[in-house]
Amino acid sequence: MNELDFVTALRSLPLHPGAQGLRDDCALIEIGDEVLVINMDSMAEDTHWRPSADLADVAWKLVALNLSDIASKGAEPVGVLLGYALGGDEDKRFLAGLADALTEFDVPLLGGDTIATTGASTFSITAIGRATCRPVPSRTNATAGEALFVTGSLGRAMLGFEGDKNHLDAFNRPRPRLAEGIALAPVAGAMMDISDGLLLDAYRMAEASDVTVVIDPQLVPVAAPDRLDDCMRWGDDYELLFTASWDAELPVDAVRIGCIEEAGEAPLMLGASSFTDPDALGYQHG
Repeated sequence: MNELDFVTALRSLPLHPGAQGLRDDCALIEIGDEVLVINMDSMAEDTHWRPSADLADVAWKLVALNLSDIASKGAEPVGVLLGYALGGDEDKRFLAGLADALTEFDVPLLGGDTIATTGASTFSITAIGRATCRPVPSRTNATAGEALFVTGSLGRAMLGFEGDKNHLDAFNRPRPRLAEGIALAPVAGAMMDISDGLLLDAYRMAEASDVTVVIDPQLVPVAAPDRLDDCMRWGDDYELLFTASWDAELPVDAVRIGCIEEAGEAPLMLGASSFTDPDALGYQHG
């Protein structure tokens, strides 16, 4: 089964209402007047990092990509739980990177679990946040008539992966948009982070919200204009993709790249091109 098939099968299981039908990366759990935002992401050797990678960078990135999902809900991090496969001499490097990230983002470790493995290393983190705004922005909340925005510049992680020294940190040590997410939460309709590429994640927002997302490729801010298509598909950017009213006064720097329309024949329109299948739009497992 590929990733889409597996998630579709999971939707037939008993789900908590806060799971949002598994159409968002985070679960929302209401406790009294608070809403907890919960997310878990994993990373595996050879899939998410090269065997030669510094595990300090791997640890940082594992924290960052989980906090990026928390940021996309406009939430404040409460803490993280770690799932770790012991790996011998490299354990100290992982711990060093973990300490760097937790200190930098002011997020405490809550606990977790360790195991021993003889295969490829796999690590996971469960991040818990506290929503700062109601309703909590979700990828299911896009509404026809809204404008579509993105923070930052896309493609920097791709360039860093390829060895561009000016963008190495974008790939090795990305920074989740926590402050931006909190600031945007009161004005955003739908919001999600860009982890698997702008086109694939925009497609997912369209499907989750039952709308059509229309993107003008000439408006998309990218780090390598001569490789526009690659920058929109590669992923690992962890910028925020969100909707808001056309006249909204945005509290952070962001670029309008398109709009939201009533659901049509295709979930995604890129210029004059329509996409009815997410295959090849960005990175998917399986």
